[in-house]
This record gives sequence, structure tokens and C-alpha cells, in this order.
Amino acid sequence: MLTSFRAGRGPRMTSTRIFFVGGLMSYRALFGWMNPWIFIPSLLVSPVCQILLFAYIGRSAGVGDDEFYVIGNALNYAAIPCMFAMTFTIGGERFAQTLGLVLATPARRIPLFLGRSLPVILNGWFVAMFGVVVGSLLLDAHIPGSAWPLIALVVAVGSLASTGLGLVMGALNLVYRDGATMGNVLFLVLLIFTGTNVALDDLPGWMAAIGRCLPLSHAIEATRMLGDGATWGAVQGLVGTEALIGLAYVAVGLATIRLFEHLSRAGATLDQI
Repeated sequence: MLTSFRAGRGPRMTSTRIFFVGGLMSYRALFGWMNPWIFIPSLLVSPVCQILLFAYIGRSAGVGDDEFYVIGNALNYAAIPCMFAMTFTIGGERFAQTLGLVLATPARRIPLFLGRSLPVILNGWFVAMFGVVVGSLLLDAHIPGSAWPLIALVVAVGSLASTGLGLVMGALNLVYRDGATMGNVLFLVLLIFTGTNVALDDLPGWMAAIGRCLPLSHAIEATRMLGDGATWGAVQGLVGTEALIGLAYVAVGLATIRLFEHLSRAGATLDQI
């Protein structure tokens, strides 16, 4: 280790290790206790049930088609692992009274917290893609085979944006105790405001304006267009906007963590549960 530091490689290697190894260890600590009989109903069966519920409501009302509800609800459910996992990577440390030890380390905050987000993004991507695939099979929704690689890319961008919002929620958990309640409320906000089951153009203007500032709204619209046969050129603007929204939330989350870390140190609230 000393040799590495003398060669000028120590800090870079340390940050890389924190990003990848630290993020993996945090994810395993968060979900490692889950056996498949908990993970599968929570993150695989539940989104399929949500898809079927709204698809059959849409059929009864004669509004939209099955593909509309499959894509909207599958992507919407990516917010569950993305937001809650990022919230509880901080809230869980606080509950276990180890958050003070984490923040007392000299580790850089960007690799420390962004490394924890990478497995979460992959988890959200998997949950959303599972919902799209299974929902399409159950409801016989036709999505062109050539669209699937682009859909997978757009879903990844949407998962990134949702994780950015989760990082903001995690930052708030430094001073706010009940992250689960906040997460449930925000999930319902995303369900209503992002065009999951009602297109943004059909929402009141003020709701559509809010929805366009939230994660997933542009990803849902782009995925639906791809499912209808649109080309990459037709959706790349939407995907770029979704990526910018996600990065903005990540930046706000990191800045808020730094601010609330200082406030919580001053108020000695880091380990209060």
C-alpha cells in the first residue's frame, strides 16, 4: 500500500476499490438476507400484478392498449428497488448506528455513494425488463424484435434517473427518520405524474410540467415509441433528457449529503434512530 502511494497510484486505486468493492458489499448487506421467496414476490411478482391490474382496467374503460400499460407500469416499478435501496443504504447504516463510522472515514464521498448506486441501477433495470418481457408475454403485446436492444438501453437510463432520486432521498434520511414513508409517497407521485397509466398530454398542464421534471417520464415515452416501431433518432432527445434529469438528481443528492452531513454532525443526530 505504501509503495502504491509513493508511486502516485494509491488514491486512484483506493477510490476505484471503494466504488466497486464497497458498492458490492453494501448491496450484499442490503439484500443478502433476502431469500428468493422474499425477493421474487417483492420485486418480480408485484410489478407483473400491477401491469395486469392497470391493463385490465384499461381494457374495461376502452382506453389505451396492452403495450401502453405493460411499458408504463414495468418502468414505473423500477423506482421501487432504485429509490428504496438508495434510501436504505444510508438509513440502514443509521439504524444500525454505523453511519457515523462510514462518514468518519477519509474516503471520497463520490465513489463512496456512487459505488453503492451501481448495483441498485442494475437491479432496477432487471426488475423493469422482467416486467416488460413477462407482461408482453402474458398480454400478447407485440414489440418488434429489433426494438429490444434499444429498449434495454432506455430502461437502463431510466433506472439511473430513479437511482438519482433515491440518492436525494437517502440524503434526506440523514435528518429525516422515516425513509419508507417518504419512499411510498414518492412512488405514488411517480405512478401518477410520469405518464405511467395516463399519457402526459392527457394530464392537466401543471401535472404534466411536474412529470417532465421527474425520473422515468421521458424513458417511458421513449420506450413506448420504440415499442411502436420508432427509430433511435426519434427517441434520442427523450433519452438524453432522461439522462440529464438523472445526473441532476445525482448532483443534488451528493450536494445534499454533504450539507446534511455537516448539519447532522453539528446537531449530533447521525446515530439517532
